[in-house]
Amino acid sequence: MKIVIGLGNPGKKYANTRHNVGFMVIDKFIKGRDVNFTKRYCKSIVNKCLIEGEEVLLVKPQSFMNISGAPTKKIVEKHGCNLNEILVVLDDINLPLGKIRIRKKGSSGGHKGLKSVSDHLKTTCFPRLRVGIGNCFSEDTKDFVLSRFTNEENNAIRDALDKACKAINYWATTDINNCMSMSN
Repeated sequence: MKIVIGLGNPGKKYANTRHNVGFMVIDKFIKGRDVNFTKRYCKSIVNKCLIEGEEVLLVKPQSFMNISGAPTKKIVEKHGCNLNEILVVLDDINLPLGKIRIRKKGSSGGHKGLKSVSDHLKTTCFPRLRVGIGNCFSEDTKDFVLSRFTNEENNAIRDALDKACKAINYWATTDINNCMSMSN
């Protein structure tokens, strides 16, 4: 089984904010698919689906972004998967709006949610899919990531969500190397 973990903040207050791109990717991916179940466990909302015969668990941790490592670790331990079988999906202010980047491993790059996941898993060696949300360094980073996309940005983020969903398909049906060459 492979596991896709979308990072975000729970609650309506944070819905559709830049920091919730991980949740948005999971929601877009599920739309129109035959999802076997939706339930809550390990402080997460979990969906299961098949992608070309590969069982994939889609996870949205329900703790706040900066402490999402604890529920992520519980999910990984519960399913006993190797770390190369998880894919963490998150926003990235260091990527231009709409660009995606997938990597086998790496640092948190200042992303506190990814740092929490790395700290709890005690490694940075797991795949991650970053979705560029642009940046506006003239405003406070916290205010920026908790803001919603403007009307002018909506097309770019919709395209990025589509690209991220395709990358998840590549990752689930091939391997991380093929996914990186097809997506980056």
